[in-house]
Amino acid sequence: EERYNKAKAVHRVMRHVADRQGKRLEELYEMVGWPLYRKYGHAYDALKLCLSGDDDDVLQVCPNIESATKNCLLDFVKKKLSPQPIKVRADLEVTCFSYSGINAIREALIHGQRECVDVCPIQIRLIAPPMYVLTTMTLDKELGIQTLTLAISAITEKILERGGKIDIKMSPKVVSAREEEAFSATETVFAKTSFLELSFSAFCCTVLQR
Repeated sequence: EERYNKAKAVHRVMRHVADRQGKRLEELYEMVGWPLYRKYGHAYDALKLCLSGDDDDVLQVCPNIESATKNCLLDFVKKKLSPQPIKVRADLEVTCFSYSGINAIREALIHGQRECVDVCPIQIRLIAPPMYVLTTMTLDKELGIQTLTLAISAITEKILERGGKIDIKMSPKVVSAREEEAFSATETVFAKTSFLELSFSAFCCTVLQR
């Protein structure tokens, strides 16, 4: 499967360059693709090496490549084969009904956010009380999960210390763009429902006070 995905990525690059340069796809493979496959085992691995600035060495095996074709190839490779940051997310419910209340929750969340590192910043978003979302964007999946796990531990320690509670609704996990869209839709519904509940509660309190 890995080899298939690599071949698919290479073919996407070749097809793009061929279209832009007005060449036949077979011609471009003869000029670039097959020489890279022969020397590096897979053209994908060769193209990835170009990302580290070794393009002159890598493309030495393609003596017939014109300057315009080479520039088009490298430009597309840098755009499409560069590592893309991934999003790691965790969902929490944090409550505190002691005297400290919202201040204790804020303090706990800030305490957790301090677990971030430069390459793994932590964002904390309130959906609607008591639901909070922790996210980070990173190139390292394991580091992202580890960072949010440490943040949750720090939040848990601090909120329990202040007499509050925490309920982990979703442990840290990588989420795709499609999953994030689904989460956003759910968050909107949750926020609206919470707003209506709060509005109804306020209305009842007003009636009772009369």
